[in-house]
Amino acid sequence: MDLTQLGAMLHAYWTVWLVMVFIGIIVYAMWPGNRAKFEHAGRIPLDDEGQGGTGRG
Repeated sequence: MDLTQLGAMLHAYWTVWLVMVFIGIIVYAMWPGNRAKFEHAGRIPLDDEGQGGTGRG
């Protein structure tokens, strides 16, 4: 196995690894048990409580 073959093999494995990580992130984000957590996190910028603000307004 020369360096060119090793590079091609590592490139293929890296691509497969990144695709698996991407699919894992999508599954985690779409999992029904995480819905409430993401709904809460999505409403943080819209809260009028002023927690952790810059002190303006």
